[in-house]
Amino acid sequence: MKILVTGGAGFIGSNFIHQILQQYPGDEIVNYDLLTYAGNLENLKRVEDDSRYSFVQGDICNREALQDAARGVDAIVHFAAESHVDRSIYSSDEFLQTNIIGTQTVIDVVRELQIPKLVHISTDEVYGDVKAPEKSHENSRIYPSSPYSAAKAGSDMLVIAAIRTHQVPAMITRGSNNYGPFQFPEKIIPLFITNAMTDNYLPLYDGGTQIRDWLYVADHCSGIDTVLRKGKIGEIYNIGAEQYPEITNEQLTHMILELVGKEKHLIKPVQGLRPGHDQRYSLNAAKLRALGWQPSVTIEEGLKRTVQWYQENQDWWERVKSGAYQEYYKKHYR
Repeated sequence: MKILVTGGAGFIGSNFIHQILQQYPGDEIVNYDLLTYAGNLENLKRVEDDSRYSFVQGDICNREALQDAARGVDAIVHFAAESHVDRSIYSSDEFLQTNIIGTQTVIDVVRELQIPKLVHISTDEVYGDVKAPEKSHENSRIYPSSPYSAAKAGSDMLVIAAIRTHQVPAMITRGSNNYGPFQFPEKIIPLFITNAMTDNYLPLYDGGTQIRDWLYVADHCSGIDTVLRKGKIGEIYNIGAEQYPEITNEQLTHMILELVGKEKHLIKPVQGLRPGHDQRYSLNAAKLRALGWQPSVTIEEGLKRTVQWYQENQDWWERVKSGAYQEYYKKHYR
């Protein structure tokens, strides 16, 4: 199978490329990425000389460039998106452009080239806040809380409309909160790991009562691959770890501090919530499990692996946390 991966230099996309090339010797990957701030070709150094892998720098909103890159592929796996909630609160323009216009461009290219499959990567955040003990099912209502999740919900609706109107051979996956190697350190787990390693404070919102379903990135990638090869065209599939018992962000923070070997005095409470902050996400992934997928990495093991990776790759995250990132960080956390 020849696969075009949009956003393949990002966190989940690069992990997906590594996994596919390792697991399927006969597969080929075309990585199409604009290389915005969170896209990093260092993530793919291990495969850059692999004859089955090629990279094309391009914008998913550029139809002609995307069309050229997609000729002859058997599937597009569409990761490319602006994905940081806090940044979307400051400015939503790039979120609307990339997540909505970009997704429509991908759909158009799939139609024009008659590509056999499109897997659109979405998020559990489109469902919004879910009260315990409920879980979001694929047919649950869409109720996004931030410009980011609203833009992702909009992209989902475009895919659903294309399936119905134009019979586009597409599927949608909605994953829960990911973590693992190569994650840009603006998200809570890599931010807290790298801050703790350098004795900087860990900014914890409102006591850390929020609950997330933490999915190790390799498990997410195997779930996407399951949908790509076994999923039914036109369907939506949740990909969640379904942890039990659930853990709060406060518990997560203490687990990170223990693994890094630092004390809890590094925790700095941030009063109140960010605008539109959801209290709890929780997915029902029974539909995907019925295809034979299940998560294999517990939160305890996954955090251990992740901390070890950031400890062994300090030069990588020190580079990406410099420059413009520092300006954003100081502005957001004051």
